[in-house]
Amino acid sequence: MAHLYIAATQKSSGKTTLSIGLCREFRRRGLAIQPFKKGPDYIDPLWLTQAAGRQCFNLDFHTMQAPEIEGVFARELQSADLGLIEGNVGLFDSTHLDGSFSNAELAKQLRAPVVLVVNCHGMARGIAPLLLGYQAFDPDLRIAGVILNKVGGMRHGENLLRVVEHYTDLPVLGLLRRDDEIGIAERHLGLIPSNEAGDSDRWIEEIRRRVADQLDVERLIAIAEQVRRPFAPPSPAQSRGAEGSAIRIGIARDEAFGFYYPDDLRAFAEAGVELVPFSPIRDPELPKVDGLFIGGGFPECWMRPLEENRSMRQHVADYIGDGGPVYAECGGLMYLCRSMRWNDSQHAMVGALAAEVEMRPRPQGRGYVRLRETEVFPWPTSGREPGEVAAHEFHHSAVVQPDPSWRYAYSVLRGVGIDGMHDGIVQDNLLASYSHLRHVGASAWTGRFLAHVERCLGG
Repeated sequence: MAHLYIAATQKSSGKTTLSIGLCREFRRRGLAIQPFKKGPDYIDPLWLTQAAGRQCFNLDFHTMQAPEIEGVFARELQSADLGLIEGNVGLFDSTHLDGSFSNAELAKQLRAPVVLVVNCHGMARGIAPLLLGYQAFDPDLRIAGVILNKVGGMRHGENLLRVVEHYTDLPVLGLLRRDDEIGIAERHLGLIPSNEAGDSDRWIEEIRRRVADQLDVERLIAIAEQVRRPFAPPSPAQSRGAEGSAIRIGIARDEAFGFYYPDDLRAFAEAGVELVPFSPIRDPELPKVDGLFIGGGFPECWMRPLEENRSMRQHVADYIGDGGPVYAECGGLMYLCRSMRWNDSQHAMVGALAAEVEMRPRPQGRGYVRLRETEVFPWPTSGREPGEVAAHEFHHSAVVQPDPSWRYAYSVLRGVGIDGMHDGIVQDNLLASYSHLRHVGASAWTGRFLAHVERCLGG
């Protein structure tokens, strides 16, 4: 159960590309590599999952308690040879003055050696005080080595290596030359998801080759193997559906919709649910299901084919109009509106929600949110719900002129949601929100949604 933590001095240092390449190289060497991603993220885990051939799991202080993080980490590592945690933002970055919830705190909690990635573009001797400061800032954190990324050329690399070796005791585990050819295209919320990139495996292989050629992979494995074996607590008891029930939930999965947490999908499976994928882009009609889950993604990039699939749009509208239970998040909410507009293009969508969504140049909601359920929240309670719901939102779109008659499932305590005060449109048996939920100990939402589905079925 060896493991290591890939962190960086700041965001956009190249740690995601590096982590993708390392996961594929470890896999090529015959290791069962288990990836993890700190924080709420869908896109990086899609790439890490494909590179490693194992499902990437998120470790997030906002939605998970410390024991739950440790439990997920240890349980997923049980069947792996090596774990790789990719950080987010900078190593010590945190909105808390004491550094709570930072990458450094997570690395210490998991007893993971940190490999620090430094964007060396434009740097020379100044890398020495930078690294010395990072080492001295938190003596309890183990920085096991450094990877110098975006190195300009041989002379630049040799100078950086000489400086690091002279002024610090940090081993240099590799020098990665600046290489625009292996960059993954980006979009307004980060990298383009791998479910949209038709040549994603070719990109991963090219990144792997560059990483393997320029990093000391053997030494990275040796560093990972020096850590103690994490203790795996027993898996928490899972709530199950009614005995003998075989609920079928349609789940939108194609290039436009692909943002789903593996915890959520696993919770559905453990409750005996059959998840039935369907494509709002290509399929002419819905499969025979008892409920719908339409997650996030980038439907704005697929407006034309979504509009052209009139048959599917009508089937979804009819399903909602007939009282079918539906849960939609972010991209799903956008799809259910009357139309979607981006710059000079406007395309018809499902029309179940009487509003238009419009893409904006800047993020309209981005980051952690806290919600409080209102009296119209549609799903049954279990008696264990927290007073506040921890979730997150990532969207550049905004609902234009929300229907004044809409009822909302949430009051927004922190974040933006629909209008800065509300989120979670409730309409018949539909709940549609910008906020993304996650099935964790404090918010076992999948069980409540299934209870809602069963109630709609008359169970």
